[in-house]
Amino acid sequence: MKSDAQLQSDVMEELEWEPSVDHSHIGVSANDGIVTLSGSVKSYAEKLAAEKAARRVRDVRGIAEEIQVRFPSDPKTSDPEIAKRILDVLAWDVTIPDDRISVKVEHGWVTLSGTVDWNYQKETAKKDASKIHGVVGISNLIEVRQLPTSRDIRDRIMSAFRRSANLDANSISVATDGGTVKLSGQVHAWHERQIAERAAWAAPGVNRVEDNIVVV
Repeated sequence: MKSDAQLQSDVMEELEWEPSVDHSHIGVSANDGIVTLSGSVKSYAEKLAAEKAARRVRDVRGIAEEIQVRFPSDPKTSDPEIAKRILDVLAWDVTIPDDRISVKVEHGWVTLSGTVDWNYQKETAKKDASKIHGVVGISNLIEVRQLPTSRDIRDRIMSAFRRSANLDANSISVATDGGTVKLSGQVHAWHERQIAERAAWAAPGVNRVEDNIVVV
């Protein structure tokens, strides 16, 4: 396990390496594997990119996100205009059933609601909304509708684990209860935990994933 100072340095270097992030206004601290990001960025998309970059660093066990989105020199975009732009982007994205998604904006904070068939559609809607200028945060309340299926969810997830070159399937346990998947076990890096969670969400009929995997 790295020292806090080394982990802090590695995260700062990763933020500097990431071209979509202006690292000059982001502060980094580390304590027992937990990294705290602070400061300000110019867009919500940049905030997400900074968090994603920090999670890529080995030995990062968790993220405390305190970055704020600020637009010091830009004119404020009205809430109705933000909502309209988000709805337009969702309509253009053919992977998303935009007729089943509602958008509410209050002081730049976006709330997405409605239902979709797959988790990737929920995440794509959030990603699309984060690209709009003026968005300071997103509450993603979109629900994933459980699809009836006769296939064994657990077996499909375990098969996906075994196919992955970056994951030790034997180190992770999968339990299912209806559309809920519970993951447990241990992995050696944060990205392995993310791979396992993405594989679980990709299985048909999954509408909830409880990720209890520990990074050691």
